[in-house]
Amino acid sequence: MNKITETLLGLVSDWAGAFTGAYNIREDGACAGRQSSEHIQIESKDGAPGLVIRISPDAKNETVYIPACVTHSDVNDLVYNDFYVGEGADVTIVAGCGVHSDGEEEARHNGIHRFFVEKGAHVLYQEKHIGTGSGSGIRRIDPVSDIYLSEDAVLEMDTVQIGGVDRTNRKTTAQLAARARLIIHESILTEGEQTARTDFAVSIDGEDAAVDLISRSVAKGNSQQEYHSRILGNNRCTGHSECDAILVGSGKVNAAPELFAGHIDASLIHEAAIGKIAGEQIIKLRTLGLSEEEAEERIIQGFLQG
Repeated sequence: MNKITETLLGLVSDWAGAFTGAYNIREDGACAGRQSSEHIQIESKDGAPGLVIRISPDAKNETVYIPACVTHSDVNDLVYNDFYVGEGADVTIVAGCGVHSDGEEEARHNGIHRFFVEKGAHVLYQEKHIGTGSGSGIRRIDPVSDIYLSEDAVLEMDTVQIGGVDRTNRKTTAQLAARARLIIHESILTEGEQTARTDFAVSIDGEDAAVDLISRSVAKGNSQQEYHSRILGNNRCTGHSECDAILVGSGKVNAAPELFAGHIDASLIHEAAIGKIAGEQIIKLRTLGLSEEEAEERIIQGFLQG
């Protein structure tokens, strides 16, 4: 691995020189390190770039790391990863991505992930995105997640874009069987001329299944963000979509949540709030000795962390 990869790994996946357990490190479209474990097997996908990760029902409180790094401009990295999570398994998946630009050409990572989560399994999926480098080339990250939850399965997704990504188009689809639960927490920061778009589409097909979508975003400078969510309640179920955004400078946010109730016992709610930082919040922190810029940054970080 090169030094840029090591720096990016530290930012997106808590890398401290090594991973324990199962992992695959992707660097500029190639494998820079891989290890399976007793209960988590990682294999190359046949016929396409990417991985097949098979998680045994015997996996309990285990972690698998699959970070991807693009370390220079003129790289267009496309990867397809499939996760097969066995019945009753309990696993954390850490899948950060860092994109570094050092020239005028675009640097891009496009990760397409499919999750097949069997009955009663629990998955915590953690993903951080960051762009670095002084090159003028666009830093782009376009993640796609397709989720299939069997009966009583639970998937928690915690996704964070922590800065430096010029363009991102984030698409997530999900299908939920009976009593399955999907919980997604998304945090996005954009600055300058950056743009970000989020699309959620969740079909709640099983009885007593539930989804909770929470997006927190900050649009600074001239950046623009779009948030679209669509929840289909096709059975007795609960669904919640929430988008909270803070505008700083000339930032713009368009939030468009959509609900469809196809069953009389579908209980669906959406919330959206967009505004600027309250002046009294700034004043209160300034009385504690912070400058206006420091106070603003403190408020933004607290907001994004929820």
